[in-house]
Amino acid sequence: MRRTRRTAPSRSLPRWAAAAAALVWLVTLASAPSHGAPSRPEAPRTYTNPVSAGAVDTFPDPAMIRGKDGLWYAYGTQNPVMQSKGEDGERMLPVLRSADMVTWEYAGEVFTPENKPAWHEGSRLWAPEVRYARGLYHLYYSVPGRNTVGLATSATPTGPWTDRGAVLPTPSGCPAGNIDQAQFTDTDGTPYLYWGSYDTICVAKLNADLSRTEGEVTQVARGRRVEGGFVVRRDDFYYLFYSDAGCCDGAYSGYQVKVGRSTSPTGPFTDDEGTGLMALTSKAGVVVGANGNRWIGPGHNSLQTDLAGQDWLVYHGIPAESPDLAPASNGTLKLTRRPMLIDRLDWIDGWPVVRAGAGPSDGPTAAPVTSWAAGGTFNDGGLSGWHAEGEAASGWSAATGPDARGHAVHTPGASGAGAAYLVAEGRAPADLRAEADLRVTAAGGAAGLTVAYRDPGNRVVAWLDRARGALVTDVRVGGRSRGEQVTALPSGFSWNTWNNVSVELRGTRLTAEVTGDRLRDPVATQSRVLPAAAVRKGAVGAAARGAGAAADNVGAAALYRPVTKRVALDPPGRLLREYSDEFSAATVPGTGSASRWRWVRGPAAGVTMSGGSLSWPTQDAELHLGTNTASVLLRDAPKGDFTVETKMRFAPGQAAQQAGLVLCENDDRWFKLVHSVLPLTNGDGAVLHVSEFGKEGERPTTTPPTAVANAPMFGGPPADTMWLRMAYHRDTAHGEHEVRASTSRDGVHWSVSGVWTLPVRGDPRIGLVSHNRSGATAEFDYVRTYAAP
Repeated sequence: MRRTRRTAPSRSLPRWAAAAAALVWLVTLASAPSHGAPSRPEAPRTYTNPVSAGAVDTFPDPAMIRGKDGLWYAYGTQNPVMQSKGEDGERMLPVLRSADMVTWEYAGEVFTPENKPAWHEGSRLWAPEVRYARGLYHLYYSVPGRNTVGLATSATPTGPWTDRGAVLPTPSGCPAGNIDQAQFTDTDGTPYLYWGSYDTICVAKLNADLSRTEGEVTQVARGRRVEGGFVVRRDDFYYLFYSDAGCCDGAYSGYQVKVGRSTSPTGPFTDDEGTGLMALTSKAGVVVGANGNRWIGPGHNSLQTDLAGQDWLVYHGIPAESPDLAPASNGTLKLTRRPMLIDRLDWIDGWPVVRAGAGPSDGPTAAPVTSWAAGGTFNDGGLSGWHAEGEAASGWSAATGPDARGHAVHTPGASGAGAAYLVAEGRAPADLRAEADLRVTAAGGAAGLTVAYRDPGNRVVAWLDRARGALVTDVRVGGRSRGEQVTALPSGFSWNTWNNVSVELRGTRLTAEVTGDRLRDPVATQSRVLPAAAVRKGAVGAAARGAGAAADNVGAAALYRPVTKRVALDPPGRLLREYSDEFSAATVPGTGSASRWRWVRGPAAGVTMSGGSLSWPTQDAELHLGTNTASVLLRDAPKGDFTVETKMRFAPGQAAQQAGLVLCENDDRWFKLVHSVLPLTNGDGAVLHVSEFGKEGERPTTTPPTAVANAPMFGGPPADTMWLRMAYHRDTAHGEHEVRASTSRDGVHWSVSGVWTLPVRGDPRIGLVSHNRSGATAEFDYVRTYAAP
């Protein structure tokens, strides 16, 4: 039995790097209690994945939102989430609730067999996506049995939900499976829906009430098994997160989260190597992939931001020790276990990556900041812990509502001209992230978030100013204005419902954003430099001017400290000449008595030595499951850890042609890294050139056990001339082979993929292959093997 916790190999994250990353992150934690709010247990300082443990057995395709009641909610794919409690059936879009993002409780499901809409026609429901807009929670979900996307809305995060029908027309206009949707609203207020699976992601505008797509459909990404898009805006770029390879094959799931970015929400998007996401090739830009610890196939992400401003990737992963659920629904469903994980998302050199590139965490890790240094949620039903200042200070009162629960409202005095402030006890640090949910129900009113507050003449306010239709930041020092900055809000901005305003202060740089739901799709963003005298420790609070102002979830925490450097993978060590070959001899390897190579089912027809290269035409033969007819050229590998590399020229032109490296125990237990050609689903004959990193072996955890299973993971873009590298680590403590793949198009810059593992049954051998379909020729310049560093 595999262990339930494992340490990632040192190649994935050197110990010094792990310690440094932990130290950098721990200093960002906020430990002060939340003033102005009812007392509650202090937020945990650490957590351990999966965060859904204890609430549900599995929670695929998770989406998360912070509700207007100040709690976090997560939504998952229909699955048998209570199997360990004796339930054989599934819950339809299960819902979890948490006060701290890491300790979750079950909170119901979106639909039940009794209220499920008839138009679903019995389909299972997948991949929920949640947004808050115009006073309602919008839950989009996939209906695979109808090949479409549905929508349900509610005034609260847990329902009751109102069915709004199908969102996509028939046909949808996208040459893909019409599932895995994500909603995004641009800065001009235009709402979009992204969707698509196997092998294209598309985008179209939504109508005004966010219930139907309309207009042109644009393809924005394609690739082998591309799906699960999720879009955020950061600085001047739109980032399209997505997953590729297989989501749901237990220990053989090759899922990884990748990303591309664009200056437009409709693309074109490119990865971090400049490859367009519409290119007929595999892509780089890995955000998170398997790192050799217990988590397999990490993917299908959403995103959440903690109270310090740190982003977190929300995704699922497959536990290696228990990758498959027991058969459910009277044995008709055989599903993969996919609990919910969260991990810190760093933005380094303009690109997002989990834990600076260290991959999924599987031990105690610094937790999100979910308590404020000052502020509160008003859910105690009063204004205890807050004090009023400014004009019409007595106009503040507590109120309740179905979505926000407790909140504060302000009724102006007779003159109604001046600003009133409701300030929390305690002080926030100078470098902070503050936020508030605000609404303005009267035409001439304004509601604001104030920070660095000393008194009405010394404060910074970010206003939602309805009279001007804008986000307005106003700075006062010593009773004098230091200037306003005005950013227009979209013409259709929903003033009468809650909107989130956030302010980050780092040094003298202020950044303010307006969103509906804190999901990194701001409808207004403003940045300005403040005078030094305005930057100080101070109070946080709400502000009101005129009629109709209301505020909730007002608070501030110490601003997170960004991680700015990726953890470095160790480079290969010294060249092991006795395990390498420059192919400088005239004799085909494996055909002479002195050769260290040997053939399995060979020599392959047509293999020659030419110009210092091994030339090998592809064969009409397989090395796949029970069909093992292809030739393999093998040699012994060194004991212990090593890296093997080849330079290959290969320009295949037909589907199924492939060539590259293998690490092989036998025909049914191997790791393979090849340049491969695969068909594009619904691509009218188009093919994809991919860096395919696969493994084959037994899969004993299925019911019944699978004797031989096979699955791919996809690396960076291939090229006619490319370098392939596999780094091997033998985990002797747990009896495993662990292999990480990398590819390069210039031999200098490497695109690093995830890690595959297999239990050790024997020693791996180094090999080459060129097979699957005839008509192309691979030329190998060398095979070089390096010691561990």
